[in-house]
Amino acid sequence: MRPSGTLPLLFTALLGLLAGCSPAPAPAPAATPAAVPAKAAAKASAPVAQVTIGGEDAAETVERWQPPAVTLAEDGVAQARRDAARAFEEDRLYRTAEDAIPIWLALLQHDPKDRAAEAGLKRARQRLLEEASVLLDRPLKQREALAEASEMALVLLTLAPDDAKVRELQSRVEIAQRVVAYNRAGEEDLRADRIGEDGDGAIPNFREALALDADSSRARQGLAAAESALIRRAETAARATDFATAGTWLAEAAKVRDSSITIADAFERIEKIRADTLARLRNEGLRDLATPQGLKPARQKLEDALRIALPGDPVVGQLRERIELVTHYGSFRPRQVFSDALRDGGRGPQMIVVPHGGFQMGAAENELGATDAEKPSHYVRFERGFAMSITEVTVADFRRYVQATKARPRATRRGHSIVYDERSGNFVRRSGVDWQSDYNGAEAIANLPVMHVSVRDAENYASWLSEQTGRSYRLPSEAEFEYALRAGSSGRYPWGDAGTPPARAGNFTGAEDVSPSGRHWYNAFVGYGDGYWGPAPVASFDPNPWGLHDIAGNLSEWVADCWHASYRRAPSDGVAWFNPGCRQRVIRGGNWANAPAQTRAAWRQSQDSDTTTARIGFRLVRGI
Repeated sequence: MRPSGTLPLLFTALLGLLAGCSPAPAPAPAATPAAVPAKAAAKASAPVAQVTIGGEDAAETVERWQPPAVTLAEDGVAQARRDAARAFEEDRLYRTAEDAIPIWLALLQHDPKDRAAEAGLKRARQRLLEEASVLLDRPLKQREALAEASEMALVLLTLAPDDAKVRELQSRVEIAQRVVAYNRAGEEDLRADRIGEDGDGAIPNFREALALDADSSRARQGLAAAESALIRRAETAARATDFATAGTWLAEAAKVRDSSITIADAFERIEKIRADTLARLRNEGLRDLATPQGLKPARQKLEDALRIALPGDPVVGQLRERIELVTHYGSFRPRQVFSDALRDGGRGPQMIVVPHGGFQMGAAENELGATDAEKPSHYVRFERGFAMSITEVTVADFRRYVQATKARPRATRRGHSIVYDERSGNFVRRSGVDWQSDYNGAEAIANLPVMHVSVRDAENYASWLSEQTGRSYRLPSEAEFEYALRAGSSGRYPWGDAGTPPARAGNFTGAEDVSPSGRHWYNAFVGYGDGYWGPAPVASFDPNPWGLHDIAGNLSEWVADCWHASYRRAPSDGVAWFNPGCRQRVIRGGNWANAPAQTRAAWRQSQDSDTTTARIGFRLVRGI
């Protein structure tokens, strides 16, 4: 609500009286103009007169003050003067016939040359100017003060229409009336929640008031209230997690007045609401993740948090990271090392969590030494990480299984296996060799990788370990093995494209290696020696970048897949490519007696499932 832009009639009336009316003009009836405040009209106890003004505002009729009629007897002049003086001292100036101004006007009408009456009227005008000025400056009860000041201005216009001070006072009254009207309109808008951010409401009204009176404390308080109302809207939106709207309201509040501290404080409160909301969502999401079916509700909490968070918020980052971990690793973290307790009181093999991700599996089209069985190269992705034993399963690990289950592995039942013969330099079948034997048939030490085991022996060990721990242990798929062997690399060899392994990279066929009888490898890595002719105790060499020992050398290893002559139609998700009942299985990874071409990262070979030899062992994978 705002007052009309038309010049109020009262202001026009006051300007019209500047035409030079006499102190006591002839009375004439007139109506109260609509622009005069109703309260001011009600307070006027004297009748009004109508005047016609000239000049630029000619032909307009305006309201003016009509003095109360005073009856003055011929012998009552002296008493009238005393009455007027007493009324003046008591500050009774114009409202009734007993007040000073009406009496002095009556005295002048009786005697236009009455200097005492003229002097009295002059003093009365001065007092009215002073009192009206005080009323206009009064900060409280402005409507009542303005009505009284307006009434005094009309009296003054009647008494001295050409007086510059009177005209200035009436101008102040007019401005004050408009200021009050704008302020009242603004306050009504505030109560109706029409704040005016769209250009129609409280804010424009208060600004109009300040444009007329820059010192209007009421208008300034109104703008402060409008600003506070916008800030409340912003905070209400923030509590409803609508921070976009909160930002819009806060931006509107910042336009109201120059109050950077207030806006800064409001911004801090809203950001505190945002921070508290994000912390609550994070904590609730983390609690969800601790439950079996909590991943979906936790993701919803993350979505809610991302909707309201600023870019790079660390609290949201914590929840996102934890959801990523649970999605890809369950309760584990990448590179985490652990071992499961066995029911018999021992511990299972030490495992490490392999990061989830993807890689290009197989040999490149132009890779030197590659075979068709290693092609086509294809992309494989693991959406979830898995745990792999850090080393090959050892003799000590396998012994615990055999003793616990009274198992008779394949070589034990058959009574022989394939060993290296030092005298001939060949691999030969030898009786009495089984999982307890070394590469040459001698007794194996506890921390050697177990060899002379078939793929079914390895699978039986995995089943026993699963029963002992309550966890799912198995042979790795061929894709899992190559993924872990490459450990993020893509070269020809597990360590890259260099033709010679780095120092301490593993147990490979090195030209510098020497057998107990002084033999050297015919086909070996030139310039490389690892100090072992046969298999080395596990973890004798540096791990690969993902913390796995001996995966590229020492022993080749059984994997879960059946043999396929190529990768056409191979799975892309990394699962084992297995056909029930197949006899030909796959071994992966170089060994202590492999040629360099058989140490390539993509190398694979078919083996009968009953094969046992001094060149093949295994390691396990556990689901997480």
